[in-house]
Amino acid sequence: MSAPHPARRALAALAALPLLTAALTSCGYGSRAERNDVGSTATSGRKLSADTVRIGYFPNITHATPLVGEQEGIFQRELGGTRLKSAAFNAGPSAIEALNAGSIDIGWIGPSPAINGWVKSRGKNLRIVSGSASGGVRLVVDPRKITSAEDVKGKRIATPQKGNTQDVAFLSWIAGKGWKVDPQSGKGDVSVVRTDNKVVPDAFRSGSVDGAWVPEPTASKLVSEGGKVLLDESSLWPGGKFVITNVIVSQKFLAAHPDVVEAVLRGSVRTNAWIAAHPDRAKASANAALKRLSGKALPAGVLDPAWKSLRTLDDPLAPTLRAEAEHAVAAGLLDEPDLSGIYDLTLLNKVLRAEGKPAVSAAKLGKQ
Repeated sequence: MSAPHPARRALAALAALPLLTAALTSCGYGSRAERNDVGSTATSGRKLSADTVRIGYFPNITHATPLVGEQEGIFQRELGGTRLKSAAFNAGPSAIEALNAGSIDIGWIGPSPAINGWVKSRGKNLRIVSGSASGGVRLVVDPRKITSAEDVKGKRIATPQKGNTQDVAFLSWIAGKGWKVDPQSGKGDVSVVRTDNKVVPDAFRSGSVDGAWVPEPTASKLVSEGGKVLLDESSLWPGGKFVITNVIVSQKFLAAHPDVVEAVLRGSVRTNAWIAAHPDRAKASANAALKRLSGKALPAGVLDPAWKSLRTLDDPLAPTLRAEAEHAVAAGLLDEPDLSGIYDLTLLNKVLRAEGKPAVSAAKLGKQ
């Protein structure tokens, strides 16, 4: 796979710095994330090696696979008599904390928290075992204030959280423009305003920010408020694909319960296939899950464009994760991390072969 756009290189280079800084200083990074436990009833099928498996994901369209997989009962059917229990998070770092603490066993998170979690634990706590989604991230601006990329200079642009995947992406895009911003404070040629996704639409509506680099459905919510899509992050990647959501698992749980992890991955693969075969039904299912988790469904004017900007997949797009780490090292912002073994795609490829699908690659970063 060819290297990403130069702006993306700078983005990836900045990725690990704020993440690692926050992790090492224990400043409560991600501590504002909400978590809601949801349980499902085990079926009458055979119980696997664990009584319960605990999964975690976000109430975002970019986490369509677990939203739909749980809502439609696909995961639970694969687990049989093993009970599925889920928790909803609003930030990758808090999901990593939960995985490390043993509060969840399997999680859906973005690439930056996955890299951070791997480095922080020196490769001891997690493995990436599957991909889940690509795309679903856009820069939306107020067209009265910004009509071109050059107009972003001097403006206030929101990102979800310091050091999260979208924050890093925007910092990289800024660097590609030759503009200077301090990645810690967000101050510089552009003011990067770290704002929870829930608050971004209100901030945009009030004029306290001039735009936002955000995932779906927040991006489409801003468009519904009169915003204009200035850039889709997919355009910065070769082939338009970049990992936005991975599936990770606790190494301890993987070693003790590989059959349970395999069942969840089979559920993930079958969910993605169902989404592809029934896009309208899947979209409605994801919206029903969002309503269950947040108490409110998305209107069609937000849901439809958000759904179109995302693609679910099984491939973790490992070269894009490798590129992020390599570019961070090249920029001198990160000591070269050893990412060897961050992926273990053994069970995923077993499931894919059984489903008649081609195997996927760990880009030489797989467990040996």
